[in-house]
Amino acid sequence: MSFKPENATDRLILPLDVPDVEQARAIVEETKGVVGTYKVGMQLQFAGGLAFAEELAKEGHSVFLDVKLLDIDNTIASAVKNISTMGMRFVTLHAYPKTMRAAVAALKETGNKDLCLLGVTVLTSMDQRDLVDAGYKDQIPELVSNRTKDAAAAGMGGVVCSPMEASDVRNRFGEQLAIVTPGVRPTGSSVGDQKRIMTPQNAIQAGSDYLVIGRPILNAGDRRLAAQKIVEEIAAAL
Repeated sequence: MSFKPENATDRLILPLDVPDVEQARAIVEETKGVVGTYKVGMQLQFAGGLAFAEELAKEGHSVFLDVKLLDIDNTIASAVKNISTMGMRFVTLHAYPKTMRAAVAALKETGNKDLCLLGVTVLTSMDQRDLVDAGYKDQIPELVSNRTKDAAAAGMGGVVCSPMEASDVRNRFGEQLAIVTPGVRPTGSSVGDQKRIMTPQNAIQAGSDYLVIGRPILNAGDRRLAAQKIVEEIAAAL
């Protein structure tokens, strides 16, 4: 199944990286209609975010549950089956072959064709030195490519990679997988803790389907306007 965006707004994913559900709910109210998907990550998950994610889905929002699953096959399968009942659009797991195969098999058993399983390749906060420190010998592009190959073979819906690898992923795997890219910063924005970044326009041109953009919107005085400007930049690049 294809998990491709339909328009520029669909391509914008806003992470609700705030301390509590009330703040997250206020951000959704401020930005709904100009954001394609809301991402609920670890910070909010441990503050009532799982129930809130289901609430958003029931209200008709597209929701990205960023849990980055990694465990034994049976645990992964059980987790995916439970997540499949929550109404999520996207869910992440680390792009390990066994993990991805277990997740895909479990999702097929549920009959849910609306949930996109995303394999996280290499975090955008990591550079080559970080990989060496973690014990990896491959260069980042090689590791991303290998993990994307494993994701495609497993039948995943897409991968998460930095925009710097998006072009190679698109060239090698065509339209088989959705490409989700964090590490996107509008021109003039603070880089923060990201190390492999591009502007929205460059990321789209490189082949990204979805852009995860948080702090440039969350920290803006007018979040709705900030999101609208990013969507306009995405539309201009299409």
